[in-house]
Amino acid sequence: METGEKVPPTARQELPDLVRLLRELNRLELQEDILYRRRRDGEEVLFQLVLPEELRSIVLTSLHDDMGHMGLERTLDLVQSRFFWPCMAADIETKIKTCNRCVRRKALPERSAPLVNIKTTRPLELLCMDYLSLEPDQSNTKDILVFTDHFTKFAIAIPTANQKAKTVAKCLWENFIVCYGIPERLHTDQGPDFESKLIKELCQFSGIVKTRTTPYHPRGNPVERFNRTLLNMLGTLERKQKARWKDYVKPLVHAYNCTRNDVTGFTPYELMFGRSPRLPVDLAFGLPVREHQTTSHSQYVEDLRSRLEERFQLALKNAVKSGERNKARFDQ
Repeated sequence: METGEKVPPTARQELPDLVRLLRELNRLELQEDILYRRRRDGEEVLFQLVLPEELRSIVLTSLHDDMGHMGLERTLDLVQSRFFWPCMAADIETKIKTCNRCVRRKALPERSAPLVNIKTTRPLELLCMDYLSLEPDQSNTKDILVFTDHFTKFAIAIPTANQKAKTVAKCLWENFIVCYGIPERLHTDQGPDFESKLIKELCQFSGIVKTRTTPYHPRGNPVERFNRTLLNMLGTLERKQKARWKDYVKPLVHAYNCTRNDVTGFTPYELMFGRSPRLPVDLAFGLPVREHQTTSHSQYVEDLRSRLEERFQLALKNAVKSGERNKARFDQ
């Protein structure tokens, strides 16, 4: 490689990965005797760990199986942001196409009713809330209260014993407001649990504007899209796991928050917290933290503000483009 000698034809047959790596030679870099590949992601330069063949199945298990069996694009993004090997995209596609749990759960595309276009420009501007009901698990739990921040797509899901207004109010306060702050608006359907006096009093006390969908626009609550995603993720659980699906809700929702959203172009976690999530695979392989080094708290705040402003603008543009594409498709 250093002398510029051509690779013999026999080596090309025996070591196809090496031949393909030679094509990436100008992008490869040794850091502390570890081989990385430089990859540009917008204005940011990422360093992908070049992964030998014997470790690839471990990574694919961690970033596909353990992340809720996401589709090709989301799995590819998770892997590409961390690792590189020749023909990586083809290997990931093969992995997903031959994954029994993905094949069993593969949902048929459905033509949806026209979406109500809701525009937001910042986190916590609009919080969407809805209930998702499943078959009871072994603890007789059948309901999941779902919160989705409309701008970031950051989601939270809490299995609940019932759909009573007191339960909703308690979850809203303890699981969202106390942890993430008070949203400006709260959007729900017209279910009696959401339209109760208790919820209205909580919103009034917290300074939250309460809005709701109308009977003419039943798909006006954007959280329904996440509900379908969560159902698909839960559907990939093994039979024994499905009997206690309540235990898997939070890990699966975290996996969703850590994968790039096709509407915003960013992970919900990144838009919500201003930094990339650290996953178990990052710790296992000792991957570097993707953050700029700062010398003071004030510099960190300034850098964070600058990064978030840039990401918010890009996310807004991507969301507008996605909305226009969806409208054109639904109007056909």
